[in-house]
Amino acid sequence: MRKGIYAAGNFIIDEIKVIDEFPREESLANILEIKTNNGGAPYNLLKDLSYLHAPFPLYAAGLVGNDEKGRFIIEDLQSCGVNTESMQHSSEAPTSFTDVVTVASTGKRTFFHNRGANALFGPEHISYENQAKIFFLAYLLLLDRMDETDEYGRSAASYVFENAQNTGFITATDMVSVSGDGFRKSVPSALPYINYLFVNEYEASCLTGIETMKNDRFLMKNAEEAACRIIDMGVNDYVIVHFPHGAIACDASENITFQPSLDIPPELIKGAAGAGDAFAAGVLWGLHENMSVSHSLQAGMCAAAASLFDESCSDGLKNVTDPIALADEYGFRS
Repeated sequence: MRKGIYAAGNFIIDEIKVIDEFPREESLANILEIKTNNGGAPYNLLKDLSYLHAPFPLYAAGLVGNDEKGRFIIEDLQSCGVNTESMQHSSEAPTSFTDVVTVASTGKRTFFHNRGANALFGPEHISYENQAKIFFLAYLLLLDRMDETDEYGRSAASYVFENAQNTGFITATDMVSVSGDGFRKSVPSALPYINYLFVNEYEASCLTGIETMKNDRFLMKNAEEAACRIIDMGVNDYVIVHFPHGAIACDASENITFQPSLDIPPELIKGAAGAGDAFAAGVLWGLHENMSVSHSLQAGMCAAAASLFDESCSDGLKNVTDPIALADEYGFRS
C-alpha cells in the first residue's frame, strides 16, 4: 500500500529581513532582525510535515547548486527525516534564494527572488520509483522548464503529472501569484492530471477570469464560481481556494465546503511567509490519512495559524506542540 508524500520543485533559501517600515524608493528602512531559513513550496511542506510529526515517509526531489546554500538544504532535510535520494546538484547555477522583507508591525512581506538552479529543474530530475501516496510538484509558474509548453500546448509539468498518475500517485500542486500569460498558457494543460489543486483568490481569478476581489473586498460567491470553473477545466478531485479569512474546497461534483481561518490576535502574528504552504501541508496530511475534506481543511487552517507565530516559513510550527489545539484556544472566525 502506498504511503507518504513526495514533494518536488522549488527548494529555496530564504534570507528573512524584518524591517521597521517598507521604504519608498531611494529612502532607508532599518533591519531589525535577520534569519536564514527554508523557502519554496516542497521544502516548506516537508519541513512543516516533519514538525507536525507526520506518521508517514517524506521524500524530496529538487535541484540545488554546488554551494553552501545547496549543502544547507540537503542537510536540513535529512535532519528532518526526509529522504533526499532524489535531490540533485547542478554546477551550472547557484542554489535559488529569496530576500524576504517583512514589516514588523504588519507581517506583510515582499520577495526579491533569484531562480538559480530551480530554473533548470526538469522532468528528468523526477523519479517515480518510491511508493509515496501523494506526489506534490510546485510551484507552477516558478519552474522555468516545467512551465515550458510544446507544439501541442502542453507544459512539461503536465507530462510529469500524467506520468505520476500512471505510476499510481495521487497528484497535487500549488502555484505562485505572478503576472503574465502563464495562467492561461501553461497551467491549463496540467489540470486534467491533477487530483488536488491549491490556489489563492488571486490565482483563481487569473485562471478563470472571474473577479474574486473588488475594492479590497473578497467575493465569496465569485470564488465558489471560480473553483467550480477550475473543476470544469479538468482538476480531478478538489480545487482548494485559500484566502485570509478561510478556504473553500470544490469537489468533482462541484460541492462546496467552507472553512474559516482561526481568529489569531494580530499582536501574535510575526509573519505570513509560508502560511499557504503550511495550510497545504495540513490539508494533504488529512487527505493522506483519509480524513473528510472538512477535517482536512481544519487541519490546514490550524497549521497555517501556527506558522504565523514566526517570521520564517516553518519555525512557527516547530514551536507549537499541537497545532490542532489552536482551534480550541482561539476558535475559528465567524
